[in-house]
Amino acid sequence: MRADVWLWSVRLYPSRSAATAACRGGHVRRDGEPLKASQRIEAGEELRVRSPGRERIVEVRVLLGKRVGAPIARLAYEDRTPPPPPPQLLAAPPRRDRGAGRPTKRERRALDRLRGRDPQA
Repeated sequence: MRADVWLWSVRLYPSRSAATAACRGGHVRRDGEPLKASQRIEAGEELRVRSPGRERIVEVRVLLGKRVGAPIARLAYEDRTPPPPPPQLLAAPPRRDRGAGRPTKRERRALDRLRGRDPQA
């Protein structure tokens, strides 16, 4: 069964085109390697599916060719994702004081470094 069809049919992505785009973008992996949308998947394989804000680890149990209801879709895979850390352990994002105006060039570069963006790009 095609990977994008299965991802869509078990409701991990809202549309087949979204599942295809996720595969094309390298957000779906099998054994650490990016999975192409047209590649075949089998029952028993483990997939890592990245969506905004988190990564899910799922094991394929049943191959579904059609989109099914949510209760049936949950039976088609086993979710092995570890629970998220409690919110108390997460650092609060830095905030600028209200009314402080626009950031200076120096502050903007510091913010870009903090966010992991390349300030030169």
